[in-house]
This record gives sequence, structure tokens and C-alpha cells, in this order.
Amino acid sequence: MVQLIVGNKGKGKTKCLLDKVNTEVKNILGSVVYLDKSTKHMYELNNKVRLIVVPEFMVSNTDEFIGFISGIISQDRDLQQMYLDSFLKISYLEGADITECIKKLDVISEKFGVEFILSVSLDESEVPADIKDKIVVSL
Repeated sequence: MVQLIVGNKGKGKTKCLLDKVNTEVKNILGSVVYLDKSTKHMYELNNKVRLIVVPEFMVSNTDEFIGFISGIISQDRDLQQMYLDSFLKISYLEGADITECIKKLDVISEKFGVEFILSVSLDESEVPADIKDKIVVSL
């Protein structure tokens, strides 16, 4: 399952994502990963959550990003949830159509049982119609 937290920059998506991950990690048996563009929120995350700073791994396009996600999953069969902050930036989709990438994440989610929760800097009206049903929070 892929869930989207959407809203324009500065609306509080990251705070919502951090609240969700810190609440959920207490109730989850498997492991939880939080992908971000920097270590800025490191101390706001529960210590059971693994923080991965995507730019440190020289990911440079969307295909590499999907491969990177797949690699994380292949190394941790207990992985239950992945939180992706600043999704457009870390996936190299700023100004691009996100539909195909979201569909790939959906396939990965179904195949490996990993839930994806993304913060996306788009207004709800800018989200492509094909994936509007994945919006769980609109700010």
C-alpha cells in the first residue's frame, strides 16, 4: 500500500510524517525505515527507526531511486514500513509526473508486504487523478 501526505511546501507534511512514524513504530513487529534528504530530523525519530539519507548514496534519477528502494527491501525481509520524506526531491521527480513511480512502489508494496508513506510537496489539486485515492492527509 502506498499512502500520500500532500500539501504545498511549509504546510506541515514532515511533522505529520514524523508523528505517524513515531506512533506506528511502537505497534509494529517488523522494522521501519525513514528516507530523507538530510539528517535534519534525526533526533525527532524514535531510535527504532532507521534513517537513510538518500543523497549520500549517489542516487541520481528515478530508476536508480526505485532500485535503491528495492535494495533496502532485499537486505531486510522484516521491513514493514518505509517513510519517504521530501519524496519529489529524493526520487528526482520535482516538476515531473509521479504516477509511474507511485505505481512501481505499489507493485513493490504488494510483492514484498512493505507499506510506503510519502510526503509529497503538491497541492491535492495537482496530484494526478490516477493516484488521488492514495491521499490519506491533505494539508
